[in-house]
Amino acid sequence: MEKELILASSSKRRQELLSMVGISYRVVVADIPEVFPGDQSIEEGVVTLAREKATFVGNRYPESWILSADTVVVLGETVLQKPAGPEEARLMLERLSGRSHEVFTGYCLQNKVMKRMRTGVVRTVVVMKSLRPEEIERYIQTGEPMDKAGAYGIQGIGAMFVSRIYGSYTNVVGLPLSEVVELMVQEGIAFPMGG
Repeated sequence: MEKELILASSSKRRQELLSMVGISYRVVVADIPEVFPGDQSIEEGVVTLAREKATFVGNRYPESWILSADTVVVLGETVLQKPAGPEEARLMLERLSGRSHEVFTGYCLQNKVMKRMRTGVVRTVVVMKSLRPEEIERYIQTGEPMDKAGAYGIQGIGAMFVSRIYGSYTNVVGLPLSEVVELMVQEGIAFPMGG
């Protein structure tokens, strides 16, 4: 018997990934500001944000299992979250062009009543081809970069800019499925493929 799972995210990509493997959930958005904690390491920061989202929703639904995540793109020492507008998206894509960068996703699975909280972080290296200015402009006009960390979506049009990845593909999409599903199975929350 599956227990209720709430996904604390408005991300269509995360929803699609869970649905793809047959996990039932409902969405309750954690309406909190996503400000990256500058005093923490990247790994600690994404887990902190994921934990804050899970706690926000968990306070409203203390008996449910809450799954949350936060994904950032890191270029050198710079954290790239979602662009504020087209100009910021352009600058991000120009900086990523022809270089490798890292994608970190922190995740949190918690149940307040049961006093259970499991967290983790996954890192993937992504290599982007050199982008022509007109490619960047046309891509921005599609609107796809605007709600994505680093201003590109590997599961969409942005896939044509990615020449190689090292690590978890679903992590770059926004939810490292292998690790997250394993936690859910361990906790007896949900089982992939309706098992």
